[in-house]
Amino acid sequence: MNKRFEFALNATDGAARTGVISTPRGEIRTPAFMPVGTAATVKAMMPESVAATGADILLGNTYHLMLRPTAERIDHLGGLHKFMNWDKPILTDSGGFQVMSLSSLRKMSEHGVVFQSHIDGSKHELTPERSMEIQKLLGSDIVMCFDECPALPADHARLNESMQLSMRWAQRSRDAFGDRPGHALFGIQQGGLEEDLRGQSAEALRAIEFDGYAVGGLAVGEGQEAMFGCLDFAPAQLPVDKPRYLMGVGKPDDIVGAVKRGIDMMDCVLPSRSGRTGQAFTRNGVVNIKNARHQNDPRPLDADCTCPACSNYSRAYLHHVFRAQEMISGMLLTWHNLHYFQELMAGMRAAIAEARFDAWETHFHQNRAQGDIDPL
Repeated sequence: MNKRFEFALNATDGAARTGVISTPRGEIRTPAFMPVGTAATVKAMMPESVAATGADILLGNTYHLMLRPTAERIDHLGGLHKFMNWDKPILTDSGGFQVMSLSSLRKMSEHGVVFQSHIDGSKHELTPERSMEIQKLLGSDIVMCFDECPALPADHARLNESMQLSMRWAQRSRDAFGDRPGHALFGIQQGGLEEDLRGQSAEALRAIEFDGYAVGGLAVGEGQEAMFGCLDFAPAQLPVDKPRYLMGVGKPDDIVGAVKRGIDMMDCVLPSRSGRTGQAFTRNGVVNIKNARHQNDPRPLDADCTCPACSNYSRAYLHHVFRAQEMISGMLLTWHNLHYFQELMAGMRAAIAEARFDAWETHFHQNRAQGDIDPL
């Protein structure tokens, strides 16, 4: 079994890239979409069902797992892979974003962040060293360094202050991570939408040296146009021979646009969250299965999809179980959405390998423009 973390870039088409990340727990085909298992589960899915959609890797959440059931308990029970019955790679985020977005009464300093749990109000502290300790206890294959993710919009001075702090925390994360063969540590580029700050952040991260690099601080409300504007320069500031990860993205057209601009990995709760609320992503756009027009419709959600929801059930049935609030409703649509997202990634990997990404992208947008789309 390969004991090293390695990235092989197999083909490029413009800025778009396809390759393979090798880990002791298996290969990750890029560009890769990572389903989110926040609390050691992808909601409404069995682990083997997630694997059946084509997912090579899951994301777990340091903040949520440190609060409940605790990293120490998971370690005592054999680590996160065993705990959640997932034998493929797992990436864990550092907890920094959730501390900023979910917790109350937080106090940030050079040392780290003291915050109150959103669950029970208990007091906790996260530092670069503690984040590395938690992720080691979890047994993550890919560990994210601890950073601050400022809300946008923010002025240049605030973004610079935050970025500089994140770079100091990145060095402390690197020092605390140590030498762990087979496990990887990713640095996180910050700097908002500012090209100069992104460049300075990338330079600092390169000097520290990481196994992969994330573009952080996007998908926080800036809008697609601004995000793409940043991605027109941010990925190219990072090393060519390392994976590039865009955190928290996203919608299908966001994903396609990110891959077009050189991103290799991304994650988002959208396919599972939307599945639980009756929204299905299809080649022709979004279908809201709760709309009355589906109640007598014998067609599948997507005639070209091979997932269980499309292979075995009609729109009328799916409409019924959502209206009846049956648990199978969220299960079937989540499975469908995750299947769709993985097919989207497979389509882009093939198109890049065959140097036809532009034609593939044009077809993708044409289908969505002329499709059967419900209002959200």
